[in-house]
Amino acid sequence: MTDHPVLYSFRRCPYAIRARLALFACNITCELREVVLRDKPQEMITISPKATVPVLELTSGEVIDESQDIVNWVIKQNDPNGWSKYLDEMNALIDINDHQFKTHLEKYKYASRSPELSKDEHRKNGEFFLKQLNKILSQKKFLSADVQTITDLAIFPFIRQFAFVDKDAFDSLPYPHLQNWLELNLQSNIFQNVMNKYDRWQTSDEKIYFA
Repeated sequence: MTDHPVLYSFRRCPYAIRARLALFACNITCELREVVLRDKPQEMITISPKATVPVLELTSGEVIDESQDIVNWVIKQNDPNGWSKYLDEMNALIDINDHQFKTHLEKYKYASRSPELSKDEHRKNGEFFLKQLNKILSQKKFLSADVQTITDLAIFPFIRQFAFVDKDAFDSLPYPHLQNWLELNLQSNIFQNVMNKYDRWQTSDEKIYFA
């Protein structure tokens, strides 16, 4: 039992960024435990044997270890921005992002591990989702509205990762609405706040409170 939820996170992981963005935006304070993926703490593995971040341990002892489930839990706990009306739309895009686009993103990022296609071909395979998002963004400034919502926070970390595999290549693609949206999210205060650097967590005596 803890006074606040405990979030095991890794700064650069897009799934963990998704969780941190949701927690921060919805003003849910938690204890942040930054992990090193090559040497994960036993405390995290014990409560979540699949040993992937993020892992959120609630004060009740319940464990949520999927980023999509964390986001949905967050909105149900506290929704100061009125984002619950976007959850169906968000979850539909997450399903495409996590189960289709992410596969191509991984192959594009680590092209040497998937030599059956060239790096450029892996990038092109991921563009189906970029095109879909660009079309949505041609109608409004953000994915669900003309202001940033939980939908953007859930998808943005993965488009960011895709873009920075080769930023020049991404900037040359014919998706101006998506490129503008990416910059807006990169410059947002929410993103800047969740990307602070912390030392690796090692002991329960160390407490860093987040959000």
